[in-house]
Amino acid sequence: MYDYLIVGAGLFGSVCARELTDAGKSVLVIDKRNHIAGNAFTENIEGINVHKYGAHIFHTNYKVVWDYVSRFAEFNRFTNSPIANFKGELYSLPFNMYTFHQIWGCTTPAEAQRIIVEQRNEIDREPQNLEEQAISLVGRDVYEKLIQGYTEKQWGRSCTDLLAFIIRRLPVRFTFDNNYFNARYQGISIGGYTNMVGRMLDGIEVKLGCDYLSKKATLNALSDKVIYTGALDAYFGFQLGRLAYRTVRFETELLNTPNFQGNAVINYTDRDVPFTRIIEHKWFEPESTQQIRKTVISREYSKEWQEGDESFYPVNDTQNNALRDAYKALAAREKHVIFGGRLGEFQYYDMDQIIGSALACVSKELKSEDIEPFKQS
Repeated sequence: MYDYLIVGAGLFGSVCARELTDAGKSVLVIDKRNHIAGNAFTENIEGINVHKYGAHIFHTNYKVVWDYVSRFAEFNRFTNSPIANFKGELYSLPFNMYTFHQIWGCTTPAEAQRIIVEQRNEIDREPQNLEEQAISLVGRDVYEKLIQGYTEKQWGRSCTDLLAFIIRRLPVRFTFDNNYFNARYQGISIGGYTNMVGRMLDGIEVKLGCDYLSKKATLNALSDKVIYTGALDAYFGFQLGRLAYRTVRFETELLNTPNFQGNAVINYTDRDVPFTRIIEHKWFEPESTQQIRKTVISREYSKEWQEGDESFYPVNDTQNNALRDAYKALAAREKHVIFGGRLGEFQYYDMDQIIGSALACVSKELKSEDIEPFKQS
């Protein structure tokens, strides 16, 4: 008999497992996949750590989270500076003075601000959708070249049908700064995230290829409490309906060239290009891979989730959020089950938020004065 059964060996489940184990609790971790680390899973191909489920770039302003992950991995100084490709034209991301010079030819912040103010004036109310929010932030020119096509490919919906909050925190800078994240701490786990999560789970019993929902009653009987990180609606057998997710299909190639695109991430913002971006994985850890004479790239295609797909991004529109709230009401009645993580809460989280949320979960569970509660901003 275990104190806790943890369903999911991703970041949320692995952090919970580590903290509960260190507190003297007995833990069993299961995962339906054949690997640990969830969507942060990395696989070594020809000496290159390939992010199998898309780019995972760690960034945080929370020192407690940075110190925590640094127990299990050393991080390099990778700075995320993606490039946007619109019909063969290249633009700097996030939106900064390089971008504004490339689009308008302006050379000073005052020039760029004047153009944006002129263009944002067409929105004369509180933004009601993503399109209006984007125009109010950066103007119509930037929106139509660098936001609209990419976003509509990513979500499979018109920008006028997407909620404004999705893009509200979009970085916009009037400096020549190509660092995408405004985070004090950032980098890539040297040697891959799989190794990092493996160290978190060191000494903890893990069973892979184990589908919790197909034998829930049997597995529940093994423990006093369950921490569930799978899909919220799936736990309840979709009895209220299915929550909508977007998923991503990857086309990954090993190429016999040392350098395919010269950058880790290039977004394709033209709607006529079917994929959203190309990742060249070797540039996440260039200090150890730049001498390798091959490279690995992944093209990402966003699509609506179907049975059998991995669930990536919760679709947070009004209808889905109402359904999520209804499922959360059911979840609150499950006194021996804790729902956590991106799928268990139907909420998009960055990696640092997942780790912080897991630390807060364990803190609440143990009611320990030795573990300071973690609060999200």
